[in-house]
This record gives sequence, C-alpha cells and structure tokens, in this order.
Amino acid sequence: MTPTILRKKENLFYILLFALLFMSPVVAEYVNSQMVGHGSFRWKDVLDVWRIFAIYLAAFIVHNALAAPILIYKQKKLKYALSVLALMVVFFLAQCATRPDFAPPHDEHFKTEMAAQHHAPHHDKAADQPCQTAHRTPAHPPKGPRHGPPLLFGQTDVVGGIMLFFMLGLNLGVKLYFKQDDVRQQIAALERENLTHQLEFLRYQINPHFFMNTLNNIHALVDIDPERAKSSIVVLSKMMRYVLYEGNKKLIPLGREIGCLNNYVALMRMRYTDRVSISLDLPQPAEGEDRQPVVPPLLFITFVENAFKHGVSYQHDSFIDISIEQQDDRVLFSCRNSIAHLANSEKGGVGLANVGKRLQLIYGTDYDLQMADEDGVYSVKLLLPANTAEPTAAS
Repeated sequence: MTPTILRKKENLFYILLFALLFMSPVVAEYVNSQMVGHGSFRWKDVLDVWRIFAIYLAAFIVHNALAAPILIYKQKKLKYALSVLALMVVFFLAQCATRPDFAPPHDEHFKTEMAAQHHAPHHDKAADQPCQTAHRTPAHPPKGPRHGPPLLFGQTDVVGGIMLFFMLGLNLGVKLYFKQDDVRQQIAALERENLTHQLEFLRYQINPHFFMNTLNNIHALVDIDPERAKSSIVVLSKMMRYVLYEGNKKLIPLGREIGCLNNYVALMRMRYTDRVSISLDLPQPAEGEDRQPVVPPLLFITFVENAFKHGVSYQHDSFIDISIEQQDDRVLFSCRNSIAHLANSEKGGVGLANVGKRLQLIYGTDYDLQMADEDGVYSVKLLLPANTAEPTAAS
C-alpha cells in the first residue's frame, strides 16, 4: 500500500468522524421534537451547535495540516508545542467572540414581574395608597453577584479547551497509527528486498563452486580420454544454459531440475571407473510443466555434488544412490553415499552450508531436512512441499 493510499484512508476516517459529529445535533433535535409531540424542528438551535463545531473543525484542520506533521514526521517537539499553544489561543479568542448573549436570571424575573403588575386589576387608590407605598416594587432590579461567565474564561471555555485537547490527541493517535502502518509496510518491503539479495548472494556462491568442480572433472578427462572430454563439454554447455536461464528463478518445474541432475551424473560417470556404483531413481516428469511440482533450482545438485566429493574412494568400492519420489503433496529427495575418509577432507562446503539458508528463506519452516552419518554411510533426506503453481518470476 502506497503512502498516498494511506493518506486517503486517513482523510476518509476524519471525514466520517466529523460527518457523524455534525449529524448528531440534527438527530438530537429531531428526537426532541418527536418527544414534545407537535413541537417544530428548530433549525436555529442546530445552526448554533454547528457554529461551535465549526470552530473545532477549523482548529482540527490547522492542527492536522500544519502542527501534527511537525511532531510526527519532523520530530520537532518545541516547535510543535509552540504551534499548539498559538492554536489554542486563537481557539479561545474565537470561542469568546462567538459566545451567545447572556441574560441574567434576575433580569428575566424582573421583566416578568413588571408585566404581571401592568396587567393587574386597579383598586381604590386611597385605600391602596399605604400598601403601594410600603410594597412598591423598585424601578430597577436589585444589585447582586454577576451570574454570567467572566470576561475571558468561563466554565464553557474550560470544557471547550478540554475537548480541543482530546481532539488534538486523537488526531496525533490516528496519524501515528497510519505512520506505523506505513513503516510496517516499508519494513516488509525491505525484508523482501533483503530476501532477494540473500538468495542472489547464495546463488553467486553456488554457481562458481559448482563450475569449479565440473571444470576440474573435465580437466582430468582431457589427458585420459579426449573424446569423452569433448562429450562432457557438450553436457556442460547444457548445464551452463540451465544455470543461466533457470538459476535466477525462485522455483522451477521438477522436470528441469531432474534434467540437470542427469547431466551432472553423466559427467561424473565419465570420470569414475566401475568401482563407483552410481544409482539413479528419478521420476519421469509429467507432460506439461504446469502439472509438475516446483522446486528451487540447483538445490538437489548441491547434495549430489557433496556425495561425489566426499563419498568416492579410488582405493575402495564406493556407492552413490540418488532418488526423487513424489508423495501426494510432497517431494522426497534422498541421497546416500559411502564415506571415503579422505585426508584433509572438509565436511560440507560452501554449497552445503548454504542449503539450510536457502530453504529457510524460501519455505520458512515448511520443509524437513535430515542428514545422518552412520556406519560409514552419509544420508540426506529432504521433504519439500509439492506446489504445482506456475514457477515464480526471477527474484
């Protein structure tokens, strides 16, 4: 998801939030008019509430567009604090300027009492004279404490300030959420990119190692049997084509990997005598590559290469058994070889050390690799998911 889409989703959230806020007085007035009975819908009261909400909306827009990015994206706390302080000062001034006119309760009582006396029936002036003198209502309301709000800040202003504070906090929280979502997506993209680089690095390690051993094999045949050396060069060219066009893909059809194994074993057969027993049990690929399981390229050949490197002895009989079996939704690769116990022989090597990394990067934990060294026999069993999806593009 691109940052533009995230911003659109964030703005859509704000629009829906304020739409609900501005609809609330309309709903409240409608419910109130229905409860009264035949009461009329008073749009004036709704407009008065909307005028107050408009101040909050303006403050929110300024904070969202100007102040919040200073803290969220630029991390300038002091500048953000000063901008919020200036915003709240303007908010309080706007709230005071739009404060409705206030009529003290005693003024209303005075007006009501004067109206009642004006419409009262008249009695005998002479009889009523003492009473009128004793109980004459003063011409002005009695002086008392002021019931209106102070000149600048009152209870309404304090409540408004608290509401503004929480509204700005909500704005920061939503912005942080969408920013974290953007950061998570960037991290995921970097991890995918890192995965690609790791796979490429491992392939670059495998290919030179593989061709180094193969060229050494051909070099050994040049003096022994030049014709077989020429044939091996033809087979090697097929393998180079395979590595060039298939090795840069994440997964390939199983039939192509089997073809590469056959070519590699053919090269090995040219080098070794009959004292090395080589057994291959590879399935015949199904017609149509879209129906074949897919596997990582140059994966199985790493184990086969290791078997020839450490399992062949020129002094004793040796064997190498290689098999691939399709089991429902799994592919089982098996390789067994004798152990030559060569001097200064390294177990594993560059290619074998990278196999576990490649498997983890591609399959995670959805694979089973078992390697054992028992009674002079080294065995490898690798169980992979037999996905039949189309091979993925080059990673």
